[in-house]
Amino acid sequence: MKNIIRILLRLLVLVLVLFAVFFFWASSSTMDAKEYSKLIVNNYPENLDKDSVYSIVTYNIGYLSGMTNNLPIAKPKELFENNLKKVEKELKKVNPDIIAFQEIDYNASRSYEVNQEEEFSKLGYNNIARGVNWDERYLPYPYWPPSMHFGKVVSGQSILSKYELKDYERIVLERVPDSPFYRDALYLDRLVQVVKVVFEGKEVVVINIHLEAFDKPTRVRQFDYVLNVFKRYKENYPTILLGDFNSKARDQEAVIQKMFTMEGVGNAAFNIQNPKNTFDTKDLYERIDYIFYTEKSIEYVGGNVLNDFGQASDHLPIEMQFKLK
Repeated sequence: MKNIIRILLRLLVLVLVLFAVFFFWASSSTMDAKEYSKLIVNNYPENLDKDSVYSIVTYNIGYLSGMTNNLPIAKPKELFENNLKKVEKELKKVNPDIIAFQEIDYNASRSYEVNQEEEFSKLGYNNIARGVNWDERYLPYPYWPPSMHFGKVVSGQSILSKYELKDYERIVLERVPDSPFYRDALYLDRLVQVVKVVFEGKEVVVINIHLEAFDKPTRVRQFDYVLNVFKRYKENYPTILLGDFNSKARDQEAVIQKMFTMEGVGNAAFNIQNPKNTFDTKDLYERIDYIFYTEKSIEYVGGNVLNDFGQASDHLPIEMQFKLK
């Protein structure tokens, strides 16, 4: 009996050691943390229309997985290739000066090791502010098939611009405090990207965010932090706050209501009585993506939710055209 117990204890210790080794490997990074925040300048052919009207787009592309983003199913390579072509085609039509992406992959296994940021940069966006927020060797999602759990996931937020970018800052927001350690170790960072765009000598501050989706108290605290960042710049610079807020326009208790009532702040492509929906693209039912701007320094020319992008992502992008006062 003692021998059996001794053997079982040794097996238990072995299992625990193997689990610890696997967990350490799975949660370890694939790149130097210094690469998480980066300004990049490329040299692709440009199509710069230098008039007084500028345009900006915010787009959660869901790493180009379309409506399979939240489904536990295998995702074929053809899906990503077709969605990339679709987004490229539509971006060429819209031809914005700046694009703020959320959930964009950088050579990740789950999206077949395509640097999506670089592919979009080839459309003439040579100035990039990259913010990596997910760098793992193993991600236990989708739940099936398990073979998809293995392979690096490098993802984040990117601001692509036809104009010079400067003074870039990547800010990591508060994490969900009561999340289990094993989930927290494999979960993404929620980011704020702050960068200045130089429009022919004038500096505009662009703030790109992606707030917590699953824990409302954490999202509220993250939003309050972002709001303080926005207030820090808006008195001295034309300032644009945009991204995926994960906060519902029709929910009167949602934290986004603070933005709707803020004096001197405009909201692109938005009507509070009937908000144009951005999520999800299979059956549009909610507005959670926004572009806000400072009215005293930015003149709103027009804006739209861009329905023609279809189901390349589970979100639709928003465009704003504007002038600087």
